[in-house]
Amino acid sequence: MKFIHLSDTHLLPRPRTIMGIDACARLEAAVASINANFADSAFCMVTGDLTDEGDAQSYREFRKILDRLPMPWYPLLGNHDIRSVARENLGDLPWHSDGFLQYEFETPAGQFIVLDSLVDMDTSYLNEDQLKWLDERLGVAQQDKKDVYLFMHHVPFNIGIPWLDRLYRMDNGEDLAAVLNRYNNIRHMFFGHVHRPIHGSWHGIPFSIVRSTAHQVALDLEDDKSKFIAEPPSFGIVLIEDNQVVIHDHSFLEDNLPII
Repeated sequence: MKFIHLSDTHLLPRPRTIMGIDACARLEAAVASINANFADSAFCMVTGDLTDEGDAQSYREFRKILDRLPMPWYPLLGNHDIRSVARENLGDLPWHSDGFLQYEFETPAGQFIVLDSLVDMDTSYLNEDQLKWLDERLGVAQQDKKDVYLFMHHVPFNIGIPWLDRLYRMDNGEDLAAVLNRYNNIRHMFFGHVHRPIHGSWHGIPFSIVRSTAHQVALDLEDDKSKFIAEPPSFGIVLIEDNQVVIHDHSFLEDNLPII
């Protein structure tokens, strides 16, 4: 199975820009690249920060652009999103009964579980009821002998960039780990939030993070001050087989560069 991983689109109402970048145009370019090169993907996951300020116009623009895809798309919320405004403008999404954008769906590769760790701009955690729901869904999947793929915006562990770890790591990551450690069927975790391509494992579970489709965080493992960089955006193409998960980071603005 093949699917697309987009993240941190940070849309603003046109003609506003973010750090000099037209985030709407960047997302349009990403969608055009997917349509031209990866249109056979099963679906597209978008791991949060759909908008930069949580305004209604940007959510409507987000839907307009994503609806150009020939495949279903599944979003989740990030710290720049505002849940109430998102629900008003993306009301047909599978909102949970408690108001969170937390859901699961079945695929040929297994169960895909989407978590909503948004509290506010600077706070992120999964509450007791959310963790209980996750525990139940993981238990059902394991009983049914299904693999699980998890999606979140916030990263629940340090990534080695000091200011991101200090300010934006999920507050109760070890509570999440305590739930995940009960199961052996979680094949991969996907995150957004940090605007870097990062891959590794946490408590033995492989994970990946993709760049923003807009602006990027500088790779500085020493300085504790926030830094952004004009690095090209990208998205992930995820290939799942019975015995492997392969992820390609695609710099979509370079689609039409000549081959030397």
